[in-house]
Amino acid sequence: MTVIGISGSYGGLNTGDEAILTSAIEQLRATVPGVEIVVFTRNADHTRQHHAVDRVLNPREAMRDEIMPEVERLDLLLLGGGGILYDSEARTYLREVTIAQRLGIPTHTFAIGVGPLRDQTERDAVRDGLDRMGGITVRELSAKRLIEEIGVRLPVDVTADPALLLTPDPFTDEMLAEAGIPRDRPLVGLSVREQGAAAPDLSDAAYHQLLAEAADFIVERFGADVVFVPMERADVREAHRVMGRMALPDRAHLLKYQYGPRQIIGLMRHFQMAVGMRLHFLIFAAITGTPLIALPYASKVFDFLTSLGMEPRATVAHTTAGTFLADLDRLWDHRDEQRALLRDRVPALQDLARTTAPLATRAARGE
Repeated sequence: MTVIGISGSYGGLNTGDEAILTSAIEQLRATVPGVEIVVFTRNADHTRQHHAVDRVLNPREAMRDEIMPEVERLDLLLLGGGGILYDSEARTYLREVTIAQRLGIPTHTFAIGVGPLRDQTERDAVRDGLDRMGGITVRELSAKRLIEEIGVRLPVDVTADPALLLTPDPFTDEMLAEAGIPRDRPLVGLSVREQGAAAPDLSDAAYHQLLAEAADFIVERFGADVVFVPMERADVREAHRVMGRMALPDRAHLLKYQYGPRQIIGLMRHFQMAVGMRLHFLIFAAITGTPLIALPYASKVFDFLTSLGMEPRATVAHTTAGTFLADLDRLWDHRDEQRALLRDRVPALQDLARTTAPLATRAARGE
Protein backbone atom coordinates (compact mmCIF):
# COMPACT_ATOMS: atom_id res chain seq x y z
CA MET A 1 0.00 0.00 0.00
CA THR A 2 1.22 3.51 -0.86
CA VAL A 3 1.40 5.81 2.17
CA ILE A 4 1.27 9.57 1.56
CA GLY A 5 1.57 12.23 4.24
CA ILE A 6 0.27 15.75 3.83
CA SER A 7 1.26 18.62 6.09
CA GLY A 8 -0.35 22.06 6.26
CA SER A 9 -2.40 24.49 8.30
CA TYR A 10 -5.13 21.97 9.06
CA GLY A 11 -7.25 21.38 12.13
CA GLY A 12 -10.31 23.61 11.80
CA LEU A 13 -8.58 26.95 12.18
CA ASN A 14 -9.56 28.29 8.77
CA THR A 15 -12.36 27.27 6.39
CA GLY A 16 -10.15 27.86 3.35
CA ASP A 17 -7.46 25.50 4.62
CA GLU A 18 -10.11 22.88 5.42
CA ALA A 19 -11.39 23.25 1.86
CA ILE A 20 -7.88 22.62 0.55
CA LEU A 21 -7.51 19.47 2.66
CA THR A 22 -10.95 18.17 1.65
CA SER A 23 -10.08 18.56 -2.01
CA ALA A 24 -6.52 17.28 -1.66
CA ILE A 25 -7.74 14.05 -0.05
CA GLU A 26 -10.24 13.49 -2.86
CA GLN A 27 -7.62 14.14 -5.53
CA LEU A 28 -5.03 11.89 -3.88
CA ARG A 29 -7.48 8.99 -3.55
CA ALA A 30 -8.49 9.39 -7.20
CA THR A 31 -4.86 9.54 -8.36
CA VAL A 32 -3.37 6.78 -6.16
CA PRO A 33 -6.00 4.04 -5.65
CA GLY A 34 -5.83 2.39 -2.24
CA VAL A 35 -3.57 5.11 -0.82
CA GLU A 36 -3.21 5.48 2.94
CA ILE A 37 -3.30 9.17 3.87
CA VAL A 38 -1.56 10.54 6.95
CA VAL A 39 -2.32 14.17 7.88
CA PHE A 40 -0.01 16.30 9.99
CA THR A 41 -2.46 18.73 11.56
CA ARG A 42 -2.75 21.33 14.31
CA ASN A 43 -5.83 19.60 15.74
CA ALA A 44 -5.82 15.83 15.36
CA ASP A 45 -9.33 15.33 16.76
CA HIS A 46 -10.87 17.88 14.37
CA THR A 47 -9.14 16.41 11.33
CA ARG A 48 -10.09 12.87 12.32
CA GLN A 49 -13.74 13.86 12.73
CA HIS A 50 -14.12 15.95 9.58
CA HIS A 51 -11.94 14.24 6.97
CA ALA A 52 -11.69 10.75 5.48
CA VAL A 53 -8.09 10.13 6.53
CA ASP A 54 -6.32 7.04 7.85
CA ARG A 55 -3.95 8.54 10.42
CA VAL A 56 -3.45 11.96 12.02
CA LEU A 57 -0.69 13.53 14.08
CA ASN A 58 -0.20 16.98 15.60
CA PRO A 59 3.50 17.71 15.05
CA ARG A 60 3.35 20.82 17.24
CA GLU A 61 2.47 18.69 20.25
CA ALA A 62 4.37 15.52 19.34
CA MET A 63 7.98 14.91 20.29
CA ARG A 64 10.57 14.19 17.64
CA ASP A 65 10.68 10.48 18.51
CA GLU A 66 6.92 10.34 17.87
CA ILE A 67 7.17 12.09 14.50
CA MET A 68 10.10 10.07 13.14
CA PRO A 69 8.27 6.70 12.90
CA GLU A 70 5.31 8.34 11.16
CA VAL A 71 7.57 9.98 8.60
CA GLU A 72 9.71 6.86 8.10
CA ARG A 73 6.70 4.81 6.95
CA LEU A 74 5.75 7.32 4.24
CA ASP A 75 6.34 6.79 0.55
CA LEU A 76 5.85 10.53 -0.03
CA LEU A 77 5.38 13.66 2.07
CA LEU A 78 3.41 16.55 0.57
CA LEU A 79 3.76 20.10 1.87
CA GLY A 80 0.61 22.17 1.47
CA GLY A 81 -1.50 23.34 0.03
CA GLY A 82 -2.28 26.89 0.88
CA GLY A 83 -0.23 29.89 1.92
CA ILE A 84 1.93 28.39 4.67
CA LEU A 85 5.45 29.59 3.84
CA TYR A 86 5.53 33.11 5.26
CA ASP A 87 7.46 35.03 7.89
CA SER A 88 7.26 33.60 11.43
CA GLU A 89 5.69 30.30 10.28
CA ALA A 90 7.72 28.95 7.36
CA ARG A 91 10.31 27.03 9.37
CA THR A 92 7.59 25.47 11.52
CA TYR A 93 5.80 24.10 8.46
CA LEU A 94 9.10 22.84 7.04
CA ARG A 95 9.83 20.73 10.12
CA GLU A 96 8.39 17.44 8.85
CA VAL A 97 9.79 18.16 5.39
CA THR A 98 13.28 18.47 6.85
CA ILE A 99 12.90 15.18 8.74
CA ALA A 100 11.64 13.40 5.62
CA GLN A 101 14.46 14.72 3.47
CA ARG A 102 17.06 13.57 6.00
CA LEU A 103 15.47 10.12 5.97
CA GLY A 104 15.46 9.96 2.18
CA ILE A 105 11.65 10.14 1.91
CA PRO A 106 10.52 11.91 -1.29
CA THR A 107 8.91 15.32 -0.72
CA HIS A 108 6.84 17.53 -2.98
CA THR A 109 4.77 20.67 -2.55
CA PHE A 110 1.02 20.64 -3.19
CA ALA A 111 -0.17 23.93 -4.72
CA ILE A 112 1.40 26.07 -2.02
CA GLY A 113 1.36 29.83 -1.60
CA VAL A 114 4.51 31.65 -0.51
CA GLY A 115 5.04 34.99 1.21
CA PRO A 116 5.43 37.49 2.59
CA LEU A 117 9.04 36.42 3.16
CA ARG A 118 11.14 39.36 4.34
CA ASP A 119 13.15 37.71 7.10
CA GLN A 120 16.41 36.38 5.69
CA THR A 121 16.46 33.37 8.00
CA GLU A 122 13.00 32.35 6.78
CA ARG A 123 13.97 32.94 3.15
CA ASP A 124 17.06 30.75 3.54
CA ALA A 125 15.05 27.97 5.20
CA VAL A 126 12.43 28.01 2.44
CA ARG A 127 15.09 28.02 -0.28
CA ASP A 128 16.94 25.08 1.24
CA GLY A 129 13.77 23.08 1.89
CA LEU A 130 12.30 23.61 -1.55
CA ASP A 131 15.55 22.91 -3.38
CA ARG A 132 15.56 19.39 -1.85
CA MET A 133 12.03 18.66 -3.06
CA GLY A 134 11.24 16.15 -5.75
CA GLY A 135 9.11 18.85 -7.34
CA ILE A 136 7.28 22.08 -6.64
CA THR A 137 3.72 23.10 -7.49
CA VAL A 138 2.35 26.50 -6.50
CA ARG A 139 -1.11 27.94 -6.87
CA GLU A 140 -0.19 31.42 -8.17
CA LEU A 141 2.42 33.19 -10.27
CA SER A 142 3.52 35.47 -7.43
CA ALA A 143 4.58 32.38 -5.44
CA LYS A 144 6.70 31.19 -8.36
CA ARG A 145 8.31 34.62 -8.68
CA LEU A 146 9.17 34.75 -4.98
CA ILE A 147 10.55 31.21 -4.99
CA GLU A 148 12.83 32.10 -7.88
CA GLU A 149 13.77 35.39 -6.21
CA ILE A 150 15.03 33.68 -3.05
CA GLY A 151 17.26 31.42 -5.14
CA VAL A 152 15.41 28.12 -5.52
CA ARG A 153 16.83 26.33 -8.56
CA LEU A 154 14.22 23.61 -8.95
CA PRO A 155 11.60 24.15 -11.69
CA VAL A 156 8.21 25.38 -10.45
CA ASP A 157 4.82 24.33 -11.88
CA VAL A 158 1.93 26.78 -11.46
CA THR A 159 -1.36 24.93 -10.98
CA ALA A 160 -4.33 26.34 -9.03
CA ASP A 161 -5.93 26.24 -5.60
CA PRO A 162 -7.29 22.75 -4.80
CA ALA A 163 -10.44 24.28 -3.27
CA LEU A 164 -11.60 25.19 -6.78
CA LEU A 165 -12.56 21.54 -7.25
CA LEU A 166 -15.07 21.41 -4.40
CA THR A 167 -18.78 21.08 -5.10
CA PRO A 168 -21.39 22.72 -2.83
CA ASP A 169 -23.62 21.13 -0.24
CA PRO A 170 -27.12 22.60 -0.03
CA PHE A 171 -27.60 25.60 2.25
CA THR A 172 -31.36 25.57 2.56
CA ASP A 173 -33.84 28.31 3.38
CA GLU A 174 -34.36 26.52 6.70
CA MET A 175 -30.64 26.85 7.42
CA LEU A 176 -30.83 30.56 6.61
CA ALA A 177 -33.72 30.93 9.03
CA GLU A 178 -31.80 29.07 11.73
CA ALA A 179 -28.91 31.49 11.20
CA GLY A 180 -31.26 34.48 11.54
CA ILE A 181 -30.80 35.57 7.93
CA PRO A 182 -33.96 36.87 6.19
CA ARG A 183 -35.05 35.84 2.71
CA ASP A 184 -37.36 38.76 1.90
CA ARG A 185 -34.53 41.00 0.66
CA PRO A 186 -31.49 40.50 -1.58
CA LEU A 187 -28.38 39.27 0.24
CA VAL A 188 -24.77 40.33 -0.23
CA GLY A 189 -21.95 38.35 1.41
CA LEU A 190 -19.02 40.13 3.07
CA SER A 191 -15.64 38.83 4.21
CA VAL A 192 -13.20 40.63 6.49
CA ARG A 193 -9.93 39.40 7.99
CA GLU A 194 -7.53 40.44 10.74
CA GLN A 195 -4.11 41.96 10.20
CA GLY A 196 -2.00 38.96 11.25
CA ALA A 197 1.40 37.72 10.11
CA ALA A 198 0.15 36.93 6.59
CA ALA A 199 -1.12 40.50 6.09
CA PRO A 200 1.26 42.76 8.03
CA ASP A 201 0.52 45.93 6.05
CA LEU A 202 -3.17 46.27 6.91
CA SER A 203 -4.34 49.28 8.89
CA ASP A 204 -7.21 48.20 11.11
CA ALA A 205 -9.06 51.50 11.26
CA ALA A 206 -8.86 52.14 7.52
CA TYR A 207 -10.33 48.89 6.28
CA HIS A 208 -12.92 48.61 9.03
CA GLN A 209 -14.27 52.03 8.10
CA LEU A 210 -14.12 51.29 4.38
CA LEU A 211 -16.09 48.07 4.75
CA ALA A 212 -18.60 49.74 7.07
CA GLU A 213 -19.26 52.42 4.45
CA ALA A 214 -19.52 49.73 1.77
CA ALA A 215 -22.02 47.75 3.85
CA ASP A 216 -24.18 50.83 4.44
CA PHE A 217 -24.04 51.65 0.74
CA ILE A 218 -25.18 48.11 -0.15
CA VAL A 219 -28.14 48.45 2.19
CA GLU A 220 -29.20 51.90 0.98
CA ARG A 221 -28.41 51.62 -2.72
CA PHE A 222 -29.44 48.02 -3.43
CA GLY A 223 -32.04 47.43 -0.71
CA ALA A 224 -30.04 44.38 0.37
CA ASP A 225 -29.01 42.92 3.70
CA VAL A 226 -25.35 42.10 4.26
CA VAL A 227 -24.12 38.80 5.66
CA PHE A 228 -20.65 38.61 7.21
CA VAL A 229 -19.13 35.18 6.58
CA PRO A 230 -16.30 34.33 8.99
CA MET A 231 -13.68 32.06 7.49
CA GLU A 232 -11.91 31.66 10.81
CA ARG A 233 -12.54 32.60 14.45
CA ALA A 234 -10.73 35.94 14.32
CA ASP A 235 -13.06 37.09 11.52
CA VAL A 236 -15.95 37.22 14.00
CA ARG A 237 -14.20 39.95 15.97
CA GLU A 238 -13.33 41.86 12.80
CA ALA A 239 -16.93 41.65 11.57
CA HIS A 240 -18.18 43.07 14.86
CA ARG A 241 -15.73 45.96 14.50
CA VAL A 242 -17.07 46.74 11.03
CA MET A 243 -20.69 46.42 12.16
CA GLY A 244 -19.93 48.78 15.06
CA ARG A 245 -19.02 51.47 12.53
CA MET A 246 -22.11 50.99 10.36
CA ALA A 247 -24.96 53.49 10.33
CA LEU A 248 -27.41 50.64 9.57
CA PRO A 249 -26.16 47.67 11.61
CA ASP A 250 -29.69 46.25 11.92
CA ARG A 251 -29.40 45.22 8.25
CA ALA A 252 -26.17 43.30 8.88
CA HIS A 253 -26.01 39.65 9.93
CA LEU A 254 -23.11 37.57 11.16
CA LEU A 255 -23.06 33.89 10.34
CA LYS A 256 -22.88 32.53 13.87
CA TYR A 257 -22.53 28.82 13.33
CA GLN A 258 -19.58 26.83 12.10
CA TYR A 259 -20.15 25.31 8.69
CA GLY A 260 -17.99 23.16 6.47
CA PRO A 261 -16.47 24.46 3.23
CA ARG A 262 -19.08 22.80 1.02
CA GLN A 263 -21.88 24.39 3.03
CA ILE A 264 -20.31 27.84 2.71
CA ILE A 265 -20.08 27.30 -1.05
CA GLY A 266 -23.78 26.38 -0.97
CA LEU A 267 -24.51 29.59 0.96
CA MET A 268 -22.90 31.62 -1.83
CA ARG A 269 -25.78 30.70 -4.12
CA HIS A 270 -28.08 32.86 -2.00
CA PHE A 271 -25.94 35.97 -2.54
CA GLN A 272 -26.49 38.51 -5.28
CA MET A 273 -22.89 39.61 -4.83
CA ALA A 274 -19.83 38.77 -2.71
CA VAL A 275 -17.55 41.49 -1.34
CA GLY A 276 -14.46 40.28 0.40
CA MET A 277 -10.88 40.18 1.52
CA ARG A 278 -10.22 36.50 2.16
CA LEU A 279 -9.04 34.45 -0.82
CA HIS A 280 -11.22 31.39 -0.27
CA PHE A 281 -14.34 33.45 0.25
CA LEU A 282 -13.70 34.79 -3.26
CA ILE A 283 -12.89 31.31 -4.58
CA PHE A 284 -16.17 29.98 -3.16
CA ALA A 285 -18.04 32.82 -4.87
CA ALA A 286 -16.34 32.08 -8.19
CA ILE A 287 -17.21 28.36 -7.97
CA THR A 288 -20.92 29.22 -7.77
CA GLY A 289 -20.78 32.02 -10.34
CA THR A 290 -21.59 34.65 -7.70
CA PRO A 291 -20.46 38.13 -8.84
CA LEU A 292 -17.54 39.18 -6.68
CA ILE A 293 -15.51 42.22 -5.84
CA ALA A 294 -12.33 42.04 -3.78
CA LEU A 295 -10.35 44.23 -1.45
CA PRO A 296 -6.99 42.56 -2.02
CA TYR A 297 -4.53 42.52 0.89
CA ALA A 298 -1.95 40.16 -0.62
CA SER A 299 -0.50 39.10 -3.95
CA LYS A 300 -2.38 35.78 -3.86
CA VAL A 301 -5.68 37.66 -4.11
CA PHE A 302 -4.40 39.78 -7.01
CA ASP A 303 -3.23 36.64 -8.80
CA PHE A 304 -6.58 34.93 -8.37
CA LEU A 305 -8.46 37.93 -9.74
CA THR A 306 -6.06 38.16 -12.66
CA SER A 307 -6.58 34.47 -13.43
CA LEU A 308 -10.30 35.23 -13.69
CA GLY A 309 -9.67 38.03 -16.16
CA MET A 310 -10.46 40.74 -13.62
CA GLU A 311 -8.33 43.80 -13.07
CA PRO A 312 -8.49 44.76 -9.38
CA ARG A 313 -9.01 48.51 -9.06
CA ALA A 314 -9.08 48.71 -5.27
CA THR A 315 -6.78 47.43 -2.55
CA VAL A 316 -7.21 47.53 1.19
CA ALA A 317 -4.32 49.95 1.57
CA HIS A 318 -4.85 52.15 -1.50
CA THR A 319 -8.42 53.08 -2.25
CA THR A 320 -10.99 55.64 -1.22
CA ALA A 321 -14.55 54.96 -0.17
CA GLY A 322 -15.83 56.88 -3.19
CA THR A 323 -13.88 54.77 -5.65
CA PHE A 324 -14.85 51.50 -4.01
CA LEU A 325 -18.52 52.41 -3.78
CA ALA A 326 -18.51 53.34 -7.45
CA ASP A 327 -17.04 49.91 -8.22
CA LEU A 328 -19.76 48.26 -6.15
CA ASP A 329 -22.43 50.20 -8.02
CA ARG A 330 -20.92 49.24 -11.37
CA LEU A 331 -20.74 45.55 -10.49
CA TRP A 332 -24.34 45.49 -9.26
CA ASP A 333 -25.51 46.79 -12.63
CA HIS A 334 -23.31 44.32 -14.53
CA ARG A 335 -23.76 41.17 -12.48
CA ASP A 336 -24.93 39.09 -15.45
CA GLU A 337 -21.78 39.98 -17.38
CA GLN A 338 -19.56 38.84 -14.53
CA ARG A 339 -21.54 35.63 -14.11
CA ALA A 340 -20.81 34.90 -17.78
CA LEU A 341 -17.11 35.68 -17.21
CA LEU A 342 -16.97 33.27 -14.27
CA ARG A 343 -18.69 30.53 -16.26
CA ASP A 344 -16.01 30.97 -18.91
CA ARG A 345 -12.91 31.27 -16.70
CA VAL A 346 -13.46 29.00 -13.69
CA PRO A 347 -13.42 25.67 -15.61
CA ALA A 348 -9.91 26.43 -16.92
CA LEU A 349 -8.68 27.03 -13.37
CA GLN A 350 -10.33 23.82 -12.23
CA ASP A 351 -8.51 21.94 -15.00
CA LEU A 352 -5.23 23.38 -13.69
CA ALA A 353 -6.13 22.37 -10.14
CA ARG A 354 -6.65 18.78 -11.33
CA THR A 355 -3.03 18.60 -12.46
CA THR A 356 -1.63 19.10 -8.95
CA ALA A 357 -2.12 15.58 -7.57
CA PRO A 358 -0.69 13.77 -10.62
CA LEU A 359 2.36 16.06 -10.59
CA ALA A 360 2.86 15.73 -6.84
CA THR A 361 2.51 11.94 -6.63
CA ARG A 362 4.74 10.84 -9.50
CA ALA A 363 7.40 9.52 -7.13
CA ALA A 364 4.87 7.54 -5.07
CA ARG A 365 3.45 6.04 -8.26
CA GLY A 366 6.90 4.93 -9.41
CA GLU A 367 7.14 7.37 -12.32
